[in-house]
Amino acid sequence: MAEEEEDDDVFTIMVATDSHLGYCDRDAVRGTDSFAAFEEVLRLANDRGADFLLLAGDLFHDNKPSRRTLFKTMSLLRRYALSDAAVGFEVLSDQEANFRQSVNYEDPHVSVGLPIFSIHGNHDDPTREGGVEALAALDLLSVANMLNYFGRQGHADRVEVSPVLLRKGNTRVALYGLGNMRDERLNRMWQQKRVRFLRPRDGTYFSIFVLHQNRDVGRGRNTCVHESMIPAWIDLVIWGHEHECQIKPRESAVGTFRVCQPGSSVACSLVEGEAKPKHCGLLQVRGAEFRLTPLRLTCVRPFVCDEVVLNEAPELQDDMDEGDGADNATAVRDCLAARVEALVERARKTRSAFRYDDMLLPMAAPDQVLVRLKVDHTGFATLNNAKFGGQFVGRVANTSAILHFSRQKQASTSAAKTWVPTEGSREPVEEGELAAAAIDQLIQDQLDGQEAKLQILEETKMNEALNGFVDKQDPQAFAEEVERTLVREQKAQYKRGDATDPESIRAKYRQAPPPAKKAPAAVDASSEEDSDDAPKKPAKKKPAARGRKKAAAPPSSEDEDSEGEAPPPPRKRAARASRARKQASYADDDDDDDEEEEDDEEDDASADASPPPKKKRGARKQAPWKDPAPRAPPKAPQPASIDMTGWDSD
Repeated sequence: MAEEEEDDDVFTIMVATDSHLGYCDRDAVRGTDSFAAFEEVLRLANDRGADFLLLAGDLFHDNKPSRRTLFKTMSLLRRYALSDAAVGFEVLSDQEANFRQSVNYEDPHVSVGLPIFSIHGNHDDPTREGGVEALAALDLLSVANMLNYFGRQGHADRVEVSPVLLRKGNTRVALYGLGNMRDERLNRMWQQKRVRFLRPRDGTYFSIFVLHQNRDVGRGRNTCVHESMIPAWIDLVIWGHEHECQIKPRESAVGTFRVCQPGSSVACSLVEGEAKPKHCGLLQVRGAEFRLTPLRLTCVRPFVCDEVVLNEAPELQDDMDEGDGADNATAVRDCLAARVEALVERARKTRSAFRYDDMLLPMAAPDQVLVRLKVDHTGFATLNNAKFGGQFVGRVANTSAILHFSRQKQASTSAAKTWVPTEGSREPVEEGELAAAAIDQLIQDQLDGQEAKLQILEETKMNEALNGFVDKQDPQAFAEEVERTLVREQKAQYKRGDATDPESIRAKYRQAPPPAKKAPAAVDASSEEDSDDAPKKPAKKKPAARGRKKAAAPPSSEDEDSEGEAPPPPRKRAARASRARKQASYADDDDDDDEEEEDDEEDDASADASPPPKKKRGARKQAPWKDPAPRAPPKAPQPASIDMTGWDSD
């Protein structure tokens, strides 16, 4: 009975991060690796009796997952997260503030047995697709009640971290979540004291902080989150984004809390940190004490890496002594093939038996392993990577990326090939290192080294748009940023009164005078006779297509008998004949046009031709102007009669 009472107070939490679902989903061999590892995490959570699953970001590898990825993900969640199992804890905090909806297991229309709480990472963060509200792929799963998405920030100028308060028996947990933000921006906000943590006043809570940012490990001081920035009263930090597995909690730099870095569950890059065994953690909390048990994942493709320096390889010493080492590609190929064969055998020995055999999405071709050999080819020529990997098809999963060539940097003696650094420039990127280079930093350095600076567009905003275009595959990132900048600059110009139209603003920044306004067209005042008691009628604007009107000939005696009308010009006669040939359905419109044309002809004739001496036309009288009757205001719509009985009106 005592053990049962103690178990009622123990929070059991399965911890994982960086699942990267959908990584290499088009690869026939590695396409299901991420799903197999995530399925094992879900099954371990159910088998170990976890109260909920906690994910620290990057559930998806792509910002816009494919339909294949979403289908497989929802299939796994439907099978392992939805069930009729009882949930043994409750949420005490405001659920609308935490999740923008109620927690999924309290929805009466859905039966959730394994609640999942997740923040977003840098791969699946919210983006705008031409709209106002930013949405992430996690929002789709959240609105479908498959997980609980928390850790979003709704303000651009500050960060406010509100906890999800949980209670199980006598144990209370405050779950703080901070989704991924740009590291420079978050670091600047932390230094400016604009990051705020809300802490409950009543009760004793075990505080867990989940974040997805760079750690201060070999990075610049302004591009990461330092452990000294985290509040000292936090008990445990679950750190996502770093793929190297350091699952055992370690004491922080300030010594007041512990840091757990679970690492990724699938190898997304062929580096040494990804070669370490993958784990998830079973966290148990009771009161102010906790214990974390590492659980090694078995549905992970074995991966080993090594490096070799060709100048020091014993197999190539004879060729180097003879002086033909650089030209003997066969010897180099045989040397590297032998090293790769040894790596394949070593990787197969590290593979462990699968924990589960009846997987919904098992790994494809589990016998194929991942190997990576870093080759220093100083003094030797490189090999075709794809052609070299062809001999390992069926045994190695990454046949096109087995070798990674590099060479030692040496000063060139040739003046023509010597790279001369300029102010703000960087060294050339070595072969194979472009994928790891920061594209935004390269562009920033290039702009800093140029004399011409951007005047309207901000470099930081354009870097963010570049990341959205490349990393998040948002085709409208640049267009939206340019539109926002243009609107903001136009408003600023209008307030200062420097310009009154967009063309003047553009001309100002081009250092050119604003475009001159077109003068109004000249009006022929002879179309009407001056009259003191009658208002002047404005002359009608002549269409440009009719060209310049010719002067009318003096009227003859026949013209006097026909009320002084001048014969129409040839173009008007042709236009009248063309309108006569239109279809019957446009007859009414043509009649109106003919009447307007006849009025124009009468005005033109009176303006261009001298009137007969005895038949002078008098000025037409115009009715005095009357103010129009005021329009009645529209009637307000009547509110629908709704019976509020049984509804809360808060």
